[in-house]
Amino acid sequence: MFKINLKNLFFFLILLNSYNAFALEFNGKFIQGHFIIGKTEPKSQIWIDKKKIKVTDDGYFVFGIGRDRKFDIVITKKFKEEREKVIKKVQKRKYKIQRIDGLPEKKVTPPKEVYERIKKENKIISDARAIESNLTFFKKKFIAPLDNAIITGVYGSQRILNGKPKWPHYGIDFAAKEGTTIKAMLDGTVTMAEPDLFYTGGTLIVDHGHGISTLYMHMQNIFVKKGDEIKQGKPVGTVGSTGRSTGAHLDIRLNWFGTRLDPMTVLNIK
Repeated sequence: MFKINLKNLFFFLILLNSYNAFALEFNGKFIQGHFIIGKTEPKSQIWIDKKKIKVTDDGYFVFGIGRDRKFDIVITKKFKEEREKVIKKVQKRKYKIQRIDGLPEKKVTPPKEVYERIKKENKIISDARAIESNLTFFKKKFIAPLDNAIITGVYGSQRILNGKPKWPHYGIDFAAKEGTTIKAMLDGTVTMAEPDLFYTGGTLIVDHGHGISTLYMHMQNIFVKKGDEIKQGKPVGTVGSTGRSTGAHLDIRLNWFGTRLDPMTVLNIK
């Protein structure tokens, strides 16, 4: 008859439980453009590649994968005196080509006299995206900023403006009537509220913690100001056609610091 060595079984269970407690968990796909939430033991330290990132008191952390990332992601964890390294392969995506014609030429190739303005505006946006607060709202589910809006532009698509290839589109475009109310996608703190940027017109940035922020662009009106704390689902402004825009729509973005992510990876819409 097969006999179980209780001493060995007990030792094996201890090892198994220790391993499970030490394991890293991920919610999200390791695909270009995706948003990922990780879970580990509280008081652990986490590095994404060589960047050390915040971990919440209950063990959550967050990061994202850039549109064009081609190499593996290295996640390193330190807990007490133990280290664990996980390497994840990043899956590639195919992106659409989007052609937009009829734009004023100065919006496609800005005149030299506005270069300084664009540089200053880019710095304001960059500074807002660089904030690494202790907010933990990123753990909650996002909601769509508009109800029943038609998606007219998708993340990652290569834009050709008046026949000239430009930067890829890093957000989602929703077609909607001018004046349509925009809802906050998630709780957060307003880190930028600018009514008239050259490219994006009325622009709002909201911080959700640990480097995660959302952007709302081409707004007609902005109802909040820098420093305001906002609640998910509450009005933050209205749809417009400001900045480089050929018609009323809302362009939203999702960022992990300077890494531009696909908003569709956090929105449950089709």
